[in-house]
Amino acid sequence: MIICRVKNSNKAQMDNLSNSDEKYDLGYQPSPSSIDQNDQSTKETPGYSTMSGDSFLYCRTYSETSAFSDPVDDNSCCSEASPSHWPDTRSGAQNQAVLNRLGTKQRKSIADEKLDDLESLDLELEMMKERFAKLLLGEDMSGSGKGVCTAVTISNAITNLYATVFGQNLRLEPLNPEKKALWKREMDCLLSVCDYIVEFTPKSQNLLNGAAVEILESRPRSDIYINLPALRKLDAMLIEILDSFQDREFWYAEQGSMSSKSTRTGSFRRVVQRNDEKWWVPVPCVPSGGLSEKARKHLRHKRDCANQIHKAAMAINSSVLAEMEIPDSYMLSLPKSGRASIGDQIYRFMYATEKFSPEYLLDCLNIASEHEALELADRVEASMYTWRRKACISHSKSSWSMVKDLMSDVDRSDKNHILAERAESLLFALKQRYPELSQTSLDTCKIQYNRDVGQAILESYSRVLEGLAFNIVAWIEDVFFVDRTIRNQE
Repeated sequence: MIICRVKNSNKAQMDNLSNSDEKYDLGYQPSPSSIDQNDQSTKETPGYSTMSGDSFLYCRTYSETSAFSDPVDDNSCCSEASPSHWPDTRSGAQNQAVLNRLGTKQRKSIADEKLDDLESLDLELEMMKERFAKLLLGEDMSGSGKGVCTAVTISNAITNLYATVFGQNLRLEPLNPEKKALWKREMDCLLSVCDYIVEFTPKSQNLLNGAAVEILESRPRSDIYINLPALRKLDAMLIEILDSFQDREFWYAEQGSMSSKSTRTGSFRRVVQRNDEKWWVPVPCVPSGGLSEKARKHLRHKRDCANQIHKAAMAINSSVLAEMEIPDSYMLSLPKSGRASIGDQIYRFMYATEKFSPEYLLDCLNIASEHEALELADRVEASMYTWRRKACISHSKSSWSMVKDLMSDVDRSDKNHILAERAESLLFALKQRYPELSQTSLDTCKIQYNRDVGQAILESYSRVLEGLAFNIVAWIEDVFFVDRTIRNQE
């Protein structure tokens, strides 16, 4: 009899709860009296309550919120479920409905994620199609076949990508995450071409019968195998230097800005002066007492690192440019006389001096601007190749005999050969004294007429990293200049 009474009681309880669940689903909140009446029939059978440990753990496994705090319908009056309104018990049907709703939400979220992934893949596919089309067309969108070669197309793509990502970044601050992702994604795609530039080398292999045979094995080309990993490392180091300026003691003020933050020091605008050709560069500002010793030490360390990166990138760029073939158009444009190219004053110093010193010659020239330095570099380089051509023409021998003769003492005493060597040392000293010097006419001509894709990638990659490293050093020097000026005023 006791068992029958319990079952009947449970049946009545389930009927009442199912009716109350329908009211809950419609947004109806039962009164406390109705809840108390229902509770009287449930006190005898607490074991049938849905608030058991198993159901609670199951709900927490699939959701961060409890299953008892259902989302409120748009037609409901209350905007958030309150613990005081939770019912004491719930039916299994209602719990199943909650789980069904959670499962539906999960399926929708998974479907949304898949849709987002498909959209991202479509975007990447479209970008690859666009890049492939530009590569085939040679940047000639008319399709007439008048575009540039593949090497020049990739070189221009790397240069344009650098301008897009770093062109507006004129401060010592972390790179924008979107631009950083763009730089990494695009460069990985452009540099992937080097994975297929290989060379074949002989390799000995033993067969199963013990016989030794020689096979050809493919490996990355030597210049790419050596220089590309180094450039990738330099790239990562430069990004790391910019990221290290997340927390800094200095800040920047746009040229002409008079905000309260940019005018903490009253005499700041009177002290710092900008050249007219760099009016767009933001001006660094420091606290009234100057930077702390910790900040100055951090800046010195990053400046030294960026300076070493600049030298390494410049060395790689110079070696790649030296390996490029000299275009015939440049050789045809050379003057007939090297003396006419560099001028009488420099020629007399280079020819009459027994011990030539390029540093002393540069001190005597008093170069006032970068434009003058670049013009001198073009004239010295043209005269160097003019004298080398004359030295080669004077020997009517085969190419191999000519190379051996040019390495002999007799040829080293030739006037044209001596002048060519001195012009080369003068050009090297000029580039060392003015590291920000733009590319010479010969370098530009080599890049324009280059057909080697691997050399084009290495040259453009090293060139943009060289420019970024130089800019970082210049930005740090600007901060040091302002810091010294403020501390000297104190």
